Amino acid sequence: MASSEEFNLDEYILHHLTDSQEWHLPFLPTIHLPEWLSLHGVMLLLSSFFLTLLFGILYKKEQRVPKGLTNLLESFIIFVRDDISIKYLGKEDGRKMAPLFCNFFFFILMLNIMGLIPLFSTATSNINITAGLAIITLTFMIFGAIYKNGIKGFFKAFIPSGVPAPVLILLIPIEIAGLFIKAFALTIRLFANMLAGHIVIISLLGLIIIIGKVALPAIFLAVGIYILEVLVAFLQAYIFTLLSAMFIGQMLHPDH
Repeated sequence: MASSEEFNLDEYILHHLTDSQEWHLPFLPTIHLPEWLSLHGVMLLLSSFFLTLLFGILYKKEQRVPKGLTNLLESFIIFVRDDISIKYLGKEDGRKMAPLFCNFFFFILMLNIMGLIPLFSTATSNINITAGLAIITLTFMIFGAIYKNGIKGFFKAFIPSGVPAPVLILLIPIEIAGLFIKAFALTIRLFANMLAGHIVIISLLGLIIIIGKVALPAIFLAVGIYILEVLVAFLQAYIFTLLSAMFIGQMLHPDH
């Protein structure tokens, strides 16, 4: 009973998942971050560094026949380009927008995987970060559509053909609101999925500290959830990229 009073599981879970000015490293002294840099900000910088290292140094573009890591990365790039970007935006716009969606996929994937390593923190469990990514999608949905179709074409996308005028009075505001609801859905989907999985893992491991040896079987459950979270890390990166392509494609090509 004394151990449960000394160890506050709720506080530990929140400390692991929420942003802070401290970086707690396993078996090492705590790093106190400056006021202008938060822990999740560090994760963003590290993710950018790892991706730069991955594609700038380890990725061998000059290979005629890709091998090893280069072949693996190219398979993901081709998948995002052909099965996401070109599929939902058409061949011309899809090729132009492929770099954006590749950045979405690899950046979110890197953050998700880093969150599964005890050394790092889960930046995608921060709603501010997922909102920032969703705002990028929203920006392309609005200004990308205006650039391609003009102001008139942009607002025409909110007016379905063949709908009676009285219905449009109700339908147009709903369509405009739907533009922002889509961005909100992107924000919440990624944030909630990454937050929930980590809470489950830490809660299961916390049972061992609170209850004791009786809860040791929870380790097997935690390992199972952890393996599932590896799949979720890839799945959520894919879903965010896919939905972003669908939403942007709907605005760029409203007739389709």
